[in-house]
Amino acid sequence: MAAYEMSVSVVTQYLQEQSNPDQANFVFAYTITIKNTGTVSAQVISRHWIITDAKNHIEEVKGLGVVGHQPFLAPGQSFEYTSGSSLTTPQGSMKGSYFCVAEDGHRFEVEIPEFVLSIPRTLH
Repeated sequence: MAAYEMSVSVVTQYLQEQSNPDQANFVFAYTITIKNTGTVSAQVISRHWIITDAKNHIEEVKGLGVVGHQPFLAPGQSFEYTSGSSLTTPQGSMKGSYFCVAEDGHRFEVEIPEFVLSIPRTLH
């Protein structure tokens, strides 16, 4: 039986040199690895992000592909990309989903587990 599965892992980084806390602008980078853990080759067609800041302001972002690509992944293959987001608060979170189409025409969604965007804590 065909399995339609992708795993998603995320690493985040606060970009201090691009941020301006005095103007409530906090910039973060995130590197995502999408791996086809299923048994059928599939293509990532689009993304849907839900970005929430510490004031519970929610921004939704939808679009085709990821960083200009629509990667086609055979079982076991992965695709890694880095993108970014800016918040008006020093903390926030992102979650969402990828819409994929398998080579046999089956359509499925891949959940992007929620991850935290946060400036590093400093001790005084």
